Order: sequence, then C-alpha cells, then structure tokens
Amino acid sequence: MSVAESRRIVLFRHAKADWPQVTDHERPLAERGRLDAATAGSRLADTGIPFDLALCSTAVRTRETWKLAVHELAHRPKTVYEERLYEASPGELIAVLNETPDDARNVILVGHNPSVQGLAEILPGAETGTGSGADAEADAGTGNAEAREWLKQRGFAAAGFAVLSFTGSWKALEPGVATLDDYWAPSE
Repeated sequence: MSVAESRRIVLFRHAKADWPQVTDHERPLAERGRLDAATAGSRLADTGIPFDLALCSTAVRTRETWKLAVHELAHRPKTVYEERLYEASPGELIAVLNETPDDARNVILVGHNPSVQGLAEILPGAETGTGSGADAEADAGTGNAEAREWLKQRGFAAAGFAVLSFTGSWKALEPGVATLDDYWAPSE
C-alpha cells in the first residue's frame, strides 16, 4: 500500500456513561449509553468503511461502547486498547495516530471529549486553510459544512462520530491536513 493513498479516521466518542461510586476510568455505560452505542455501530456499518484498525481507550465506558458498536459491523477490525487515549489532548491523539502502520487505511479511534472534538476541529484546520502550499490550502478546512457547523454549535455528542479523510502517511498526519466528511450523533 502506498503512503500517498487516501486514508480515513473515524473519531468515535464513547456513549453516555453512568456516575456510580467508582473512579472516572471505571465508569460504565448508562442504559441510554448501551442503546446509543449499538445504534452508533449500526450507523458505522452504514458508512461502508472497512476498518483496518480500532484504537480504543482503556476506560470501561469506551471499551463497552466499542464492544456494542463493533458487534454491528460486518468485519471486526484488529482492536488495540491504548492507555494513552484516556485523558489525552488532541496533540497526544495525533501522536498515537502517527504510530499507525501505513498498511492500515481506515482507523477508528474510540475516545473521550474534549479531545475527540478538539481533534475533529484541528485536523481539518480553519475554513480558509491553515496548511502550507496550494494542496494544503485546498484541503484544509474543507468538507461537510453542516458537520463543521454542528460541532461548532452543539459539540461532539456522546456516541457521536466524525469521519475525516486525508492523503499521505500516518506519520504526516497533523493539524490542517484532513477533510471533515461527515458527522453523526444519536437523537437527543
């Protein structure tokens, strides 16, 4: 596989969590979260994206979200439970994605807010272009205007996911190189 191929990243926020007397890392999904995670899995299946790799935070609520969502997919990708995704900044998420092998074309990252929303905002860059060169200006901040507006106005909902695409190596993934193609969230 060429490193210049088009790649997709799906940023998937965990579903609604419960607040029992446990540490934040151990919080399970609420009943609504379990329902929304399965619905999100069905919507992920509808995208037709054949995921090569899933990167999932080790928190209980992200693992439960992924377990319920992946059950709806026709193909189960290799899943890596990554401690660094818990309480990560958008920059730390990019660092983890930069380590992705280039034979993985489509990756889903199951994580937390505010980092997944931050990443969904900075990877496409500003609407006027934040990268360097004509190609970066053409791609930066492009994509689905409705999805960008939703994220700006309402934020990244629990069990929501954003689909982004870029061309190049995973090592070259940085702010401003991607296009926000779609965003979906369960009904409120």
